Amino acid sequence: MALTDLMPWARQRPLTTTPTSDVTDPLLALQTSMNRIFDDFSSSFGWPARPAGAGAWPRMAVSETPTEVKVTADLPGVDEKDIELSLQDGVLTLKGETKSESENALYSERWHGQFRRSVQLGPDIDPQRVGAAFKNGVLTVTLPKKPEAQTTAKRIQINS
Repeated sequence: MALTDLMPWARQRPLTTTPTSDVTDPLLALQTSMNRIFDDFSSSFGWPARPAGAGAWPRMAVSETPTEVKVTADLPGVDEKDIELSLQDGVLTLKGETKSESENALYSERWHGQFRRSVQLGPDIDPQRVGAAFKNGVLTVTLPKKPEAQTTAKRIQINS
């Protein structure tokens, strides 16, 4: 394999570009360009492209009802003892670590290391009644709202 085969700009196909006229932040433009270069480089080897939202792990879902907020996080392969959950000043923080199962792997797409995600929930959460359950690699945190926060929202009419 020639060295030019490894360089994305040496291929015979045109490179796709992101319109930079809409990008006003030079650092964002640089990040977009670097992401494109690495995606092109990895695709030349047949490696999977970086999925949308890569880096945001674990994947989380937040739902809300008038009485509670529920946060669900997918943590496949993580032991319950390796998860730390805290609520401080209306911010729910999930920290943990995944451990490598094979030290001498020749090839691995499995990620291991420390992770941390935080979700701003606001002051309406009652910290004394928070509960969490971990089953089949899914962490579910139920955060009841304070009674005074459980009011119904008033619909505001928009006049034209």
